[in-house]
This record gives sequence, structure tokens and C-alpha cells, in this order.
Amino acid sequence: MQQVQLLIVGQGPAGLSAAIYAARAGIETVVVGLTPKIDADYDIDNYFGFPETTKANDIMAAGRTQAQRFGAQIVTARVLGIHMNEAMRFEVKTESGHYDACAVILATGVSKVRPGISNFDDYDGKGISYCVSCDGFFYRGRPVVALGEGVYAASQALELLAYTDKVALCTQGKEMTISKEYLKKLEEANIAVLTGKIVELRGAPALDTLVFEDGQTYAADGLFIAMGEASSSDFAWTLGLERNGNHIVANAMQETNIPGVYAAGDCVGRFAQISVAVGEGAIAARQAIKYCRDKCPKAKA
Repeated sequence: MQQVQLLIVGQGPAGLSAAIYAARAGIETVVVGLTPKIDADYDIDNYFGFPETTKANDIMAAGRTQAQRFGAQIVTARVLGIHMNEAMRFEVKTESGHYDACAVILATGVSKVRPGISNFDDYDGKGISYCVSCDGFFYRGRPVVALGEGVYAASQALELLAYTDKVALCTQGKEMTISKEYLKKLEEANIAVLTGKIVELRGAPALDTLVFEDGQTYAADGLFIAMGEASSSDFAWTLGLERNGNHIVANAMQETNIPGVYAAGDCVGRFAQISVAVGEGAIAARQAIKYCRDKCPKAKA
């Protein structure tokens, strides 16, 4: 497990801006995440300092180069989970490694993936969950399903084994993107992979049955949502961060209700612009720098 002072989740404008400020201040900084959607051939006309139309991917490439010049380490990998340990540090699990961080900045944007289940909202809190470490305890020995097509869902399914051996994974009819490594782990753990699409939930007073598009049913008391890639809102559930819908509540200093955890960019639900994300990333870094210097002035080798 690699120990760092500051781990930033997300390679978007907010994350890279935070990395530039933190690394330049001498804080050991690692940025982890996948290539963001903004890093593409989009025209940008309203970014300060660019009198002519420029491309979003050019701005992002320059931001990565700048962050690396100051010493930030950028790792392109999926972040699968973040937990706070007894030492009040943050254990961050990715598909390629583990990190132990003094502080975390969440800057991954907001997940907009919906499962397409007709009466989904009726079972929110009555069998539907977004957090294995929060709610897995309530499903000890009971049948549960992790819903998602990727490595994040596979990771959540495997984590559910700590509470029950009756675990399945459902891809919700989507093309599976689970790596061979995680497919092997699922097979070794006897976790069935269901490839159909759930269209309805049944049960009273709480969930007990999943209904698929072809009319087949499957017994499940818990449905753990893990579609697409993990976002800041997913990590908010695990860490116990205050939320406003899908967004993380952060004050003007980008501080959350958990010391050492900061949020910036689209995940806090303000004006979704590159310029705003860059500014929020800088503010989050400023607070994280103070926190790291106070709590962990030197990262362990």
C-alpha cells in the first residue's frame, strides 16, 4: 500500500487544478482516475486567457503536464472504494493498487446513470442501497445483487461476501466491461453473473423479487447500485459525507463534513464550467495543504 499525503480522485479540471497547487506547495500528491469526458475534441470559446477558440483536450493536456512538472503523480485507473481507517486516514482502493492518504479531494463529477427500472424509487431505502460498507450488515445471510456492468460492480459484489454468501451480479442488460482479473475473482467466489435487464421490483413491505424483461424472476432482498464507474456521490455514501441529492455538500472552502475530505467541481453542484472547477480545485488544494502540513507533514516511505 502506497502512503501519500494527498490523494485526488479525478483527472478533470478540478482535480488537476488542485494537483498543481498542492504539488507546487511541496505536498506529496497523487491523482487517480479515468480520462474525463471533457478531455475530448470540444470547442472552448469562453475560457479566460484564450482569445481564440481552443480545444478542451488541449487545455486538459496542458493541465496534466503542468501538474506533473510540479511533481504530482497521475495514475489512470478506476477508483473502486474509499474508506476511513481507525487512524483517521483514508484507504483508497483502485483496480491497480491501494493507497493510504492523509487527505482526499473528490473531483470525479456526478454519476447520471439510472438503472431503467419502472418502480425504482418506490424501493429506495426498502432494499435499494448505494453503499456496501454502510448497509451490507443489514443483509447478513440474505440474497443480494450488485447492479452494474463494470469493475466497480464486481468489486461491490465481492465486498458483499463479508456479509452473505448469497451474492449475484446483474449487468442490467449492458455490455460487460469487467476485466478478466475480476471475472476470475467472481467465478472463484461462486458469484453468478446475470446478464438480463431488471424492469420491475416486487415485495412488501420491502424488496424480495427482481423481475426481468423476459418475465423471469430472481429472489433478492437487497439491490446494491454500482452502475458505470464510481463517482464522488458513491464515495460520499461510504465516507458518510453530507449530500444534497447526488451532490456533495461543501462550504465555500470546499470542505465537507468529514475533516480531511474536500470536494470540488461538478460533484458539489454549482455552475458546471471549467473555470469554476479550476477555481474550486485551487481552493480545495489550499485547505488540503494546511491539513496535510498539520496532520502529516511527511509521508512515510
